[in-house]
Amino acid sequence: MKTSIWLAALCLAASLPTQAETFKPIELKDQELANLRGRYVMPGRIVSFGIVMTSTWQNANGEVIGATSAMQVQQSTIKPQFYVSMIDEKGTGSSRANSAGTGSVTGGSGLNTTEGVTQVVRAAGDNNTAYNNVDINVTKANQAPVAQPQGQALAAGSTLVGENGAGALSVSSTGVGVQLNINAANNQGTSVQRLAQGGLMQNSTLLGNGNQVSNLTSLNVVMRENVPTAASLNGSLDQLKGLRTLGY
Repeated sequence: MKTSIWLAALCLAASLPTQAETFKPIELKDQELANLRGRYVMPGRIVSFGIVMTSTWQNANGEVIGATSAMQVQQSTIKPQFYVSMIDEKGTGSSRANSAGTGSVTGGSGLNTTEGVTQVVRAAGDNNTAYNNVDINVTKANQAPVAQPQGQALAAGSTLVGENGAGALSVSSTGVGVQLNINAANNQGTSVQRLAQGGLMQNSTLLGNGNQVSNLTSLNVVMRENVPTAASLNGSLDQLKGLRTLGY
């Protein structure tokens, strides 16, 4: 009896390494993970899809330069289109100094090759505030919200510019996405927000003092509550296909 018990125990012990090896975690490569991402939703469930990007720079004197770029796609949309509204605010009259930035930031060339969502803040000054944020808002409704385009249409391959005491702004459509650039006046720094090729970049570099910088992106999706018909499936899919020409 004892011999059989010991034999069973030895067999069980011998099997443990095999079981542990069976459940050993396997590291997946980035290319494999990319194929596992949840990229698709049944198009008939999507009533409306919108993107709002806002970049602003406020200097120490209270002057603000920036822009908001927005697009909304729904059943009635013929062609996806971004509309840009410029932000230009005068100073508050404060006597706060806005001397030239003397900071220095080096490196960062690898930031241009990142994928997914990249948020970067690099500061070489004092009393600065920088804020990067991405919101994904999903709501349910059977009808799309009323779309009222505001601002100037941003044609593919075009660039809209603005400038004031806070700096110079450019909003460009490169054919593969949309990019908002701010070059702050008086060597205060730079800000870049880019949505292109399946990735989002929010990058602020501050070289002076007393600046407030923000890069905000909001993705707004309205999902249908009722089961769609075959006709609405095809119609919604055609609308989403239009985003491919813009690089999304």
